[in-house]
Amino acid sequence: MKTNNTMLRNFPGRLFPPVALLLLMVFLTFGTIGCKPREETAPGSKDSEKVVQGEVIPVFAVATTQAVEGELIDYLELNGDVQTKSSVDIYPDTYGKVSKLYVNVGDRVAKDQVIAEIDPSRPGSIFVPSPVKSPIAGTITSIPVYVGSTLTQGMPVARITTTDRIEIRTDVAERFIGKMRMGLNVQVSFEAFPGETFRGRVVELNPIVDPTTRSLEVKIRLDQQDARIRPGMFAAMKIITERKQGVVKIPSDCLVRRFGESYVFVLYDDPTASTGKRVERRKVIPGLQIDEKLEIVQGLQNGEEVVIQGQTLLEDKSVVKVVSTVPPLPVSDRIQ
Repeated sequence: MKTNNTMLRNFPGRLFPPVALLLLMVFLTFGTIGCKPREETAPGSKDSEKVVQGEVIPVFAVATTQAVEGELIDYLELNGDVQTKSSVDIYPDTYGKVSKLYVNVGDRVAKDQVIAEIDPSRPGSIFVPSPVKSPIAGTITSIPVYVGSTLTQGMPVARITTTDRIEIRTDVAERFIGKMRMGLNVQVSFEAFPGETFRGRVVELNPIVDPTTRSLEVKIRLDQQDARIRPGMFAAMKIITERKQGVVKIPSDCLVRRFGESYVFVLYDDPTASTGKRVERRKVIPGLQIDEKLEIVQGLQNGEEVVIQGQTLLEDKSVVKVVSTVPPLPVSDRIQ
């Protein structure tokens, strides 16, 4: 049988266009289905946001700590000067020239010890020198005369102080007078001895308030006298005015004040939140605030977890993620 070469030669060229067109349509159809664009997720949804019915709910990173029930110490911080319990000027029994001095400034003397002699002789008359005795035991802090000086009436030979009985004098402002009472414990420090703390107590309250400064003079005596502490030194002290027990306390940074109200954000579990945690804006009544420690009089219970960092942008029922936990305050308190 004779083959039509012309037909065979022309067949592929006539057949290719329909086949190619069919393959192209199939590719475009299935290729479009396979390359369908993915739905984009909200930025930061894994850690910071969640999309609910098209609404983006922010998640706030916070640090928390626990409320603690324990002790809180209230104190008053003041400055004062070290002075002696008593200071006595020594006068002679007679007047004349100082013939002898037996002591120097800084010497300790006993009661009735002779510290000087006065010669009362006058021209044409000679008298026996008169001794000058110390009326008390103490330390010589001043000698305003020298050998050869002529004493007149009212001039002392020396001043003696009882440096073994020093006191610290300070002034308390009128608004704090109600907190003052005898026997209050005091912690004292001196610039000359950094890092050391000396304990004392209130031993004297002036019955009169100074009308000029509107302050009350208070005297403190150290429990143990120390020879290193000298009159005239500057003292920094903390008078403990109250020790409160059973106080619910938190770091003062937890407290938020807005529009005249005080509140804290309390953490609670919520399975509907993306992180499982939300916060409640809890109104509280604050009390004493001492050294960044705050008493909560009402509104917070022992052991509740409150936000200490990151609370400035929070609202009631905000979703949060706890990124760190701050150790709670110690149950027993101490003065810093």
